[in-house]
Amino acid sequence: MGAAPSTPRSETSAEQLVALFVGRTPYLISSEFWNSLLELPLSLQWPRHRVLHACQAFAQNNYHTKHLAKLLIHLVWCLRDAMSAPDESTSAYKKAINASYIASVFLKFTIENTRTYTWEELSLDFDRTENGLENFPKDQSLQHFVMQGILHYIGTAPVSGHSLFLHHELLNFMIVAMSTQLCSGPSPEAKDVHPFLDAAMLQESNIVTSVVRRLLLNFITRPRLPFNGSSHPIFSDNGEPGVLRRVGSAAANIVLLPLYTINLLAGSSGESIGSPLADNSLLVLLVLIHYRKCILVDDLAIKNSEISDESQNLMESSAFHDNPFCKALQNSKDTQFDRADIEGNAHNDTVVRLPFASLFDTLGMYLKDETSVLLLYSLVQGNVDFLEYCLVRTDLDTLLMSIMETLYNAQRRTSNQIYMLLIILLILSQDSSFNATIHKLILPNVPWYKERLLHQTSLGSLMVIILIRTINYNLSKLRDIYLHTNCLAILANMAPHVHRLSGYASQRLVSLFDMLSRKYTKLAELKNDKVLKIVSDQIEDDNIADDMSTELHIYTDFLRIVLEIINAILTYALPRNPEVIYAVMHRQEVFEPFKNHPRFNELLENIYTVLDFFNSRMDMQELEGEWSVNKVLQVIINNCRSWRGEGMKMFTQLRFTYEQESHPEEFFIPYVWRLVLAHGFSFNPGAINLFPVEIQVEENDISEEQNV
Repeated sequence: MGAAPSTPRSETSAEQLVALFVGRTPYLISSEFWNSLLELPLSLQWPRHRVLHACQAFAQNNYHTKHLAKLLIHLVWCLRDAMSAPDESTSAYKKAINASYIASVFLKFTIENTRTYTWEELSLDFDRTENGLENFPKDQSLQHFVMQGILHYIGTAPVSGHSLFLHHELLNFMIVAMSTQLCSGPSPEAKDVHPFLDAAMLQESNIVTSVVRRLLLNFITRPRLPFNGSSHPIFSDNGEPGVLRRVGSAAANIVLLPLYTINLLAGSSGESIGSPLADNSLLVLLVLIHYRKCILVDDLAIKNSEISDESQNLMESSAFHDNPFCKALQNSKDTQFDRADIEGNAHNDTVVRLPFASLFDTLGMYLKDETSVLLLYSLVQGNVDFLEYCLVRTDLDTLLMSIMETLYNAQRRTSNQIYMLLIILLILSQDSSFNATIHKLILPNVPWYKERLLHQTSLGSLMVIILIRTINYNLSKLRDIYLHTNCLAILANMAPHVHRLSGYASQRLVSLFDMLSRKYTKLAELKNDKVLKIVSDQIEDDNIADDMSTELHIYTDFLRIVLEIINAILTYALPRNPEVIYAVMHRQEVFEPFKNHPRFNELLENIYTVLDFFNSRMDMQELEGEWSVNKVLQVIINNCRSWRGEGMKMFTQLRFTYEQESHPEEFFIPYVWRLVLAHGFSFNPGAINLFPVEIQVEENDISEEQNV
């Protein structure tokens, strides 16, 4: 490697030290150069083009100097010193923060500008015989050593004082280190290499569980970073961001949103700006739990050489290594109620224990954020204990009102967020106690619902209203068949348990059938016109006819499901739902065109049995004056008592369940990283292969580059 230069003098400027770090001359890991670099206040300012040149020089010289590897080793050593330091004001915290930040800056630039995607440019190999590395674990890779040190600190070090900033910088580093995924394709392959993510997956179970617990506790407790100028070691004495903070906000998209400058945006009053630590904790957790590492085909063949062909095919269809972080989340237990405590079993130290009550409440408060929605989905879909906890809560409105309001404002949300929320509702609606409970919860008012005043409406009625509104929105805007199916599936699961559905919700349900029937009729007429029309291009005509037949079949299924929903209410819950009967009677003409339809006639027979019963009771009434809504309802209520269900055919109850796709990683990995980018993490668009991205060049970037 060659002899190291003499130790820089203490008066050496930050600019000079950074220049030496990115330069061609290698420094031994035991050199005082590293202490000088990491103890700098980093208070100088660089023009943006010089920052870019520094990063380019580093990327060119790191292969020879191995400075990134050495800096990462110093980072782990600094973390150890910080954990053992009795006073949080010691230089150990400052050095650890600086090491994490500097490493993030240059690691990110190198990842963005790699050419091989096997990451040789990172130069993570190094000379283990160098002085100062005598105690480096001989059987560990650098990335495993680094991730072990960082994850151990995140999982075990308290979050307070200066450690808040250190935790935050380490989470930034984690996002940067895991961003190699952005450079891979949308489907994980065995040839994909993610040095730091793969190393994280190989950590011991006690480290994994401590990290999952800490990240979730950060999300729950939402610690605030005290952004007040020079309180952070990276700031100079006057509170301005230092030289590497300029690196962080450079045009080359080198590092994260410059969070240390948020105090300047928030003003001198120090008003609350949320919890960046909680946000980053959740992002890191989501990336970790949704990562999937492919198993090499050769390894799979060796392991499965003696099993049947059927088992072989099953294993090959899910050829991924276990994700310990995902398992830790799925096996999390409530600190307040644990079945192991009741059964007298010993506690398992490798199980994540969390206050489910606080987690539930926090999720309810922050479901407007897509990351919180994805966390809730991951919990109810994968963690049986948390799902059961949600189902026994008597205040389900804490969670559901946030979901309803978000669905109500669907036009301002992404389609993925809407889809995730509907899946959550579908999972919850699979439980009969949930469907019963939501109709017992009465809401005094719903202030965000603008179309109509909703007073003393049950949560169940509000769900019906919002789900039907979502279907209408989807028909006009998104046209997503899966979104339709999920909405109708939730309504079908709820139907047998409906209790005192409101008049407005009942009207909307019948109107849904009317709206779908008009779509169906229009499609049927168009299809008939196409069949009768003679066109010159028969192939094109056949394609159009096939498309229309498919769409007509879809609407036939939708209409049948709506009829089954109405039928289930009338069959299993008629005496408790006079408003539904009224709505069906009031709009009974909408069912007439389908009485003889082969897909609908049996279901309509039940509906007409109900109509005949109550119409005859209406005819028997001696009425003074005109019929009013209240008078009709009163007749319905009175005759509900004598209803015996005679002549009704019993159909098997519809019950929809949610099953995750066979390859969920193809959706969730790109989705998680889109969320990371949406939360302020900038990445070179030209290096992103995980999903399509539009590359935009700003005018000020062009002008600055021209002035370099």
